[in-house]
Amino acid sequence: MVQVKLFDCEHEQDLEENMNEFLSDIEDRNIIDVKYHVAAIGEAEADQVYCFSAMVLYVK
Repeated sequence: MVQVKLFDCEHEQDLEENMNEFLSDIEDRNIIDVKYHVAAIGEAEADQVYCFSAMVLYVK
């Protein structure tokens, strides 16, 4: 069965840690695709909020 796991973090290091923890339990051959996206919200540099997100498509 194909599954999707979504990740959403404010810091790229948190995203990396969360994804690595999840992927450690998935066999490489079961990973179909990984999509990555970064969004910045706000106009002034001091007021910007970043959103780092990823989606892992895998076979369970």
